[in-house]
Amino acid sequence: MTYQAILTAAEIRAARIEDARSYDRDLADGLGISEAELVAAHVGHGATRIGAHPDDLMPHLAGLGEVMALTRNRSCVIEKVGTYDTYRPGQHAAMVLTPEIDLRMFPSHWVSAFAVERRTAAGTRRSIQVFDAAGDAVHKVHLGDGSNLDYWQALVPRLALDEQSCALAVAPRQPVEPAKANPDKAGQLREEWAKLTDTHQFLRLTSRLKMNRLGAYRIAGAPLARQLAVGAVNKMLEAVKAQGIEVMLFVGNRGCIEIHGGPILSLAPTGPWQNVLDDGFNLHLRADHIAEVWAVDKPTQRGPAVSVEVFDAEGGLIFQIFGRRTEAMDFRPAWDEIVAALPGLQSADA
Repeated sequence: MTYQAILTAAEIRAARIEDARSYDRDLADGLGISEAELVAAHVGHGATRIGAHPDDLMPHLAGLGEVMALTRNRSCVIEKVGTYDTYRPGQHAAMVLTPEIDLRMFPSHWVSAFAVERRTAAGTRRSIQVFDAAGDAVHKVHLGDGSNLDYWQALVPRLALDEQSCALAVAPRQPVEPAKANPDKAGQLREEWAKLTDTHQFLRLTSRLKMNRLGAYRIAGAPLARQLAVGAVNKMLEAVKAQGIEVMLFVGNRGCIEIHGGPILSLAPTGPWQNVLDDGFNLHLRADHIAEVWAVDKPTQRGPAVSVEVFDAEGGLIFQIFGRRTEAMDFRPAWDEIVAALPGLQSADA
């Protein structure tokens, strides 16, 4: 989608006032602009341009104290409450590693960023919002009751860029790469897959064989990859909740992956949404966007890494979930049993 600048900043701000209840992404879609353009229109009116690179931003966030970290894609939103600490920079990938907030960031997609103060009926909401080249949200940091407002007031001018324009140029949104497989190399895929010692080796393997994740799953076959019924996602979440096991749940986009490590204590379906509303951890999943679900088994030096991976109709990865291993407890055997019991696509069709 290519956005065209047909609205002035003043018109965009007026639309925001008129429709104060809509989420920014929904309002921006309705206006035919990107979410970043919507926020940029408020520069000087509650929004401040700041440096977007993780190196320029992440080291300063610990002083905010307790905040909420939000990462999303079109079909899933993850929210974790905690503090930003233990930042590890990297040219191609950077990390924040705390027990509550666990992020993998890809700096090339951190293109524009804003510090935002927005007055609402519930009070002033403060956030840092980062966007990619197309103006889609990469990551957001929301302040809450436990955040350090004095630090925020000093931080915003410190991070502010010299350029404070309401205009923002965005690039066309890059389409999701569809499933890509190479059936002639299916045997080689299976052979080298069985020799993996780390899950991170998998994408390097598929790239070398001119495939991608979903394409490889489609041709690998069981026991490496087994296609599940779409309804298996809810069954899996319900089983994790009922058994009280801990999982590692990954939700992301091109620029950021956010990880929840822990249990799932509540499920609250509402219309097309499946929601987790736990203390310090929220998840919002558009169940009607789920098109393919795969149970995947990758060998590692620490034993099999079994995951459930969920894709939309375009082939985009919505989320991944694994069993969690901690110093106190290895939840993976119970997780493996849950996954093994999930209905396959063929059995569901039957």
